[in-house]
Amino acid sequence: MAEEKNLITEKDVKKSWLRYYFFAETGISYERLQALGFCMALIPILKKLYKKKEDFAAALKRHMVFYNTEAVFGSVINGITIAMEEQKAKGAPIEDETITSVKSGLMGPMAGIGDSLDWATLKPIIFALGATLSAQGNPIGCFVLLLLPIIQIVIGTNLAALGYRKGRSSVRSILGSGKIKQLLTAASALGIYMMGALSSTYVSLSTPLKFSFGEGNEPYVIQNILDGIVPGLLPLLAVLGVYWWLSKKNQNMVVIMLMIVAVSLAGAFLGIF
Repeated sequence: MAEEKNLITEKDVKKSWLRYYFFAETGISYERLQALGFCMALIPILKKLYKKKEDFAAALKRHMVFYNTEAVFGSVINGITIAMEEQKAKGAPIEDETITSVKSGLMGPMAGIGDSLDWATLKPIIFALGATLSAQGNPIGCFVLLLLPIIQIVIGTNLAALGYRKGRSSVRSILGSGKIKQLLTAASALGIYMMGALSSTYVSLSTPLKFSFGEGNEPYVIQNILDGIVPGLLPLLAVLGVYWWLSKKNQNMVVIMLMIVAVSLAGAFLGIF
């Protein structure tokens, strides 16, 4: 057991994933996508495991096949792959196709988790917070963006180490524990809350319409009536309207943006908004 531990350390695994994190999107092609970055990240590991030139070349070749996943939460695949390569280098009966199949089988599930948590929830919240602070003249706003890579690196290095320690069983424990579903639900709720708060801050819509009934009577200001019902009702209706429009199939974002501009100009010209 002592000899096994000396081949690869968790520090090696974390450093390997960091290389992948920074270079995963380099050298992308339709044939291989992230394979070049993944293979490059494994080179220091493979050099430790395979001293013979032909074995090292064979390892490089099997990791140059198509590979594509979300780099942060997909880091568990890096750890599992390194664990399998280590066992293969020690003489375990692990075929090349087995390593490739494990990688291919995990690409989709981990990409789904990573895209939902990392890019669809964490990134918009952090960037929106940074934009809000910057718009208020707070210099901290530009540094808030650094939270994203910091959090990604913490998550990625730890998941890579987890994948290495537990091998293929780590993914089963992650997916089967139910914690991912709870995390996705909590992240979605937080994302909706933040988007709602930001919508009320950035979407500005009011109407100058007012009506007078008889001389000497105070005019009825429509905006005051709406604010008495629900403050910010018009911005809320605008956001819900755009959301409903986006929920329809095959919607074009450019067309929607142009329609918003057209309606805004027409409303301003007619004195409605």
